[in-house]
Amino acid sequence: MLLDFFRTRPDRPVTSDDATVARTYARMRWLTFISITLGYGFFYTARLSLSVAKKPMIDAGVVNAEQLGTIGSALLFAYAFGRFTNGFLSDRAHIGRFMGTGLLASAILNLVFGFTSVFWAFVLLWGFNGWFQSMGSAPSVVNLSHWFSNRERGTRYGVWSTAHSIGEGLTFLVTAALVHWFGWRAGFIGPGALCVVVALALFFTILDRPQTYGLPSIADFRDDHGHAKHSGTTFDLQKLVLKNPYVWVLGLAGASLYTARYGVNNWMVLYLQEAKGYPLLEAGFNLTVFTVAGLIGTAASGAISDYLFKARRGPVIVLYGVALLLALVVIHLLPQGAWMMLLGAMVVGGFAMGGLVVFLGGLAAVDICPKRATGAAMGLIGLFSYLGAAVQDQVSGSLIESSRRVENGVNVYNFDAVFGLWIGAVVMAILLSLVLFKARHVD
Repeated sequence: MLLDFFRTRPDRPVTSDDATVARTYARMRWLTFISITLGYGFFYTARLSLSVAKKPMIDAGVVNAEQLGTIGSALLFAYAFGRFTNGFLSDRAHIGRFMGTGLLASAILNLVFGFTSVFWAFVLLWGFNGWFQSMGSAPSVVNLSHWFSNRERGTRYGVWSTAHSIGEGLTFLVTAALVHWFGWRAGFIGPGALCVVVALALFFTILDRPQTYGLPSIADFRDDHGHAKHSGTTFDLQKLVLKNPYVWVLGLAGASLYTARYGVNNWMVLYLQEAKGYPLLEAGFNLTVFTVAGLIGTAASGAISDYLFKARRGPVIVLYGVALLLALVVIHLLPQGAWMMLLGAMVVGGFAMGGLVVFLGGLAAVDICPKRATGAAMGLIGLFSYLGAAVQDQVSGSLIESSRRVENGVNVYNFDAVFGLWIGAVVMAILLSLVLFKARHVD
């Protein structure tokens, strides 16, 4: 049956030879970790292609800014509900098969999008793309929780989260170059073709749970158990996630953060072109700087909280949040031509955004939920986060389009209102995250 293909396999008897267990764990942990990190990075190249192609599509008369907001929100709404559903399913899934299928379907939808010119078809294709994109994040973190213990999870989660920046960097640099040289359609066809190849590899390199290979659980192997240990069926543990008030507050914080995050991801290239006068390649380069800095901030975030703050996430979120807030204010207030200060603000903002995505995108919730219900925690956080992102995309597109005026036959846009939306969202994320100062780790 089809469902059997995706279902995690039965546990095998635990291998009695400690040396064999240690050797097998070491090899398999690195294989699956590298695969989920690089694999999830390519999910982003099949998601953010629209961000780079927006101005060429507007200039070609294919769509306007408000329609682009509708297309973008179609992906994000589908992604939000897909994150919730697929998060719960991933607790029971063979992660390699689950993620491979999601990326393969997303790649095919990108290819079809690149050959389309009809607005309603754009909305439909991008909405389906959002659903299949949701088969990447929660399954990755489920895999991470199976193979890495409490004391090391923050560091590993931070490194895995560099996948966001890897994918964003490839999009804002390589996809921007494809669009510049070959037109907006290449921005979908190129990533789609590449992701077909990557998806096929994921079926073989992302592994199932350790117990299905005759290995002990990671908590037993590393002798690293949390403050509380929950028993029961997977469904029982998932219900505990839904009853946890901290998770709901973190979901609202995630929605606020992702309003700002996808404001930057989906509209900053257009903003730099229209408000600051940068051509596409230079605008794409600035966003590449943002994402490279994000990669560093992402990779460092887990280690900073694990080693400097004894795995406490709250204080680090406040520090990162204030840095992101200041960076966005500077980016908006800078005059045209102040490119060195703009680059500096991009570095600070990217570093801070990268860390905040780690904590509010899932790690903080995973810490305080049963590990066998990691997918449920990620699903609930993802639902809130991407509903925030989806509403943002629609509202941002409407605000930008409503500010449009024509001067000497050229469209001119005002971004004051939309930047106010993003900055206010960061403030709200910081305030809601204060709940983490009382949260504790569990198994």
